[in-house]
Amino acid sequence: MALIDTLLNHRTIRKYTSEPVDEPMLNKILEAGTRASTTGNMQVYSIIVSKDQKMKDKLAPCHFNQPMIKEAPVVLTFCADFNRFNKWCELRNAEPGYDNFLSFVTAAIDALLVAQNVCVAAESEGMGICYLGTTTYLAKNIIDVLELPKGVVPITTVTLGWPAEDPEQIDRLPLESVVHNETYHDYSDEDIDRMYAEKEAREDSKGFVTENDKESLAQVFTDIRYKKADNVTFSNMLLEVLREQGFMNQ
Repeated sequence: MALIDTLLNHRTIRKYTSEPVDEPMLNKILEAGTRASTTGNMQVYSIIVSKDQKMKDKLAPCHFNQPMIKEAPVVLTFCADFNRFNKWCELRNAEPGYDNFLSFVTAAIDALLVAQNVCVAAESEGMGICYLGTTTYLAKNIIDVLELPKGVVPITTVTLGWPAEDPEQIDRLPLESVVHNETYHDYSDEDIDRMYAEKEAREDSKGFVTENDKESLAQVFTDIRYKKADNVTFSNMLLEVLREQGFMNQ
């Protein structure tokens, strides 16, 4: 399959066979990940590979016990990491100045770029992946489980293995919804109605509205899935993690 077809056919896989991912294959995929673009060629990220069942069991509560954490043969935690780079600087008589929020953003971008490379490489080999957005919610817990030192913050987690399901492809907004030519063109009410019409008309979307006793799909997001109170709580927790890990010294 051509690479662009791999991308266009992406599906989130949450169920995996018991077949392991052998070490040469995993290393090939991780090597492909490290070829991702990186700010200033600093590679300010680290990848924690979890295959041991006991370790995956420890990680599961950090992701609200989503079953794929325990069931996938490989769990990858991608971290923003200035710890290694800072130590290199200090050993070479160079004073690092990366204890600030901008540096965290730089490292987070690096980590996400390598994560996406890894995912595309895995899918090109016939494997399935699932991103877990829960990583930053309980970052402090993950830091404790994975023994991450100061200067290292978990950014995203990916489960990886051989698919045991072939789910329907998740919908996406039409291209015109996300692409702006030359300058940003703000959306009129009519634009929003048109761009979200297909999403709102889906049977699964209608089902979400009904089962949650809401008026619209948007209310499912604002009132159920991603509530303001939860966002504020987890935001404060993440800011505290950044302070503890040394990224909020201004």
